[in-house]
Amino acid sequence: MTTQRLHTQGPHTQGPHARRLHAVLDTPIGPVAVAVADGAVTHVRMTRSDDASPDPFGDAPGTRVVPDDDPVLAEAARQLEAYFAGALRTFDLPLRPTGSAFQLLVWEGLRRIPYGTTTTYGALAADLGLDPRTSSRAVGAANGANRIAIVVPCHRVIGADGTLTGFAAGVDRKRSLLDLEQGDAGRAATLF
Repeated sequence: MTTQRLHTQGPHTQGPHARRLHAVLDTPIGPVAVAVADGAVTHVRMTRSDDASPDPFGDAPGTRVVPDDDPVLAEAARQLEAYFAGALRTFDLPLRPTGSAFQLLVWEGLRRIPYGTTTTYGALAADLGLDPRTSSRAVGAANGANRIAIVVPCHRVIGADGTLTGFAAGVDRKRSLLDLEQGDAGRAATLF
């Protein structure tokens, strides 16, 4: 599968005529909301591990539907299900993130982190051609602003000392995602 470049929303998708929909999927790590607008995924979001609100996705963009109501939502649901089953390592979905040029650069870097591996904020900064001594925090902030979690794998970035740091959905979910990938990558390595 080809990794596509991230791009910002064009003016045609930001106005009142954009068709915004979201679906909430049941996953092994809890509910995950996926939102689309005009044929592209705009959000993949988990609840916070301490969120006890009756509708944690009440603020999700657009109308709540079932995945089969939209072809992009249906494909996103299929790919996420395959990911959680250990059968998908690279997502191939049309994405429409919104952010600054710097955030888009960081999110593009996140997409290059291989499945089953982790990197640090400093190493990601260096990989992007930035000085890690002066840009690690900015890379961390951009990582935290990622609205397309899992598909744009912000969970693969850890602290310089190897600790799991900062994850909006909770460090427990970050650990679950890393365990899923590392367990699956380890099983594949022993087969060949």
